[in-house]
Amino acid sequence: MTKKRRTVTLIIAALLLAATVAAIIILPISEKHETVKEAMRDAVLHDANRINLFGLAVDPSLISGFIVTGILLLFALILRIFVIPRFQMVPGKFQLVIETWVGFFDDLARTNSPHRNKALGAYIFGAGSYIFAGTMFELLGIQGITTEGHSISLPAPLANMNGAICMGVTTYLFIMLGGIAGNGIKGVGKTLKDFSLPISMTFRLFGALLSGMLTTELVYYYITLSFALPVVVGVLFTVLHALIQAYVLTMLCSFYYGEVSEVHIKSTE
Repeated sequence: MTKKRRTVTLIIAALLLAATVAAIIILPISEKHETVKEAMRDAVLHDANRINLFGLAVDPSLISGFIVTGILLLFALILRIFVIPRFQMVPGKFQLVIETWVGFFDDLARTNSPHRNKALGAYIFGAGSYIFAGTMFELLGIQGITTEGHSISLPAPLANMNGAICMGVTTYLFIMLGGIAGNGIKGVGKTLKDFSLPISMTFRLFGALLSGMLTTELVYYYITLSFALPVVVGVLFTVLHALIQAYVLTMLCSFYYGEVSEVHIKSTE
């Protein structure tokens, strides 16, 4: 039976490979409304492929941000009303997933800021969830129509530099608020000491998501690579970036928050 299954598997693999090669040779190359150079340039500068929003031409990532925010808020509302009241002492699979996700950020906050962590846990949970959901959003392939009439897939919200800047600056301001809460005006000075932190957070988020998007676009653009491979590349890059970037930003936020909010008592000896 095992040998028979191996034979069937090899036959199926050979047929799929033959079908892919035949499609590459037979199918005509579809005309694209922009060259690969223009596609890569727009992925960085976002000066083309705008979407009409109430009469304003906006970047598609803004639409993505609104959709992701709405989905997260609706999901949280449903959980709070219908799911959380039914939680049991012995958790089921779904309850275990929710508790593990929340517990991860709670433990991260307690570990890096044991003296002041309630607000920190809530913030990094929200930020981490938004980064993860926003990055995974592009796998849905939701289509939008540009002002020029072309169809495009909505990108991740943080694939736009403006979105990454907002996340980096907001996180930095939250860290500063923790410093003020713990050390008063001295906390501002301790936070400003790491003035490059919002810049590094911004470019870390933007660079990671942009690299995955550019790689996927480059693979998909050429007909010889545009069968099956873009799916594998896109999923791998997206999932890895969603997990890594959510962890890195929340870890940095909790670490610096704990550092600037810690109260240092001077010894009288």
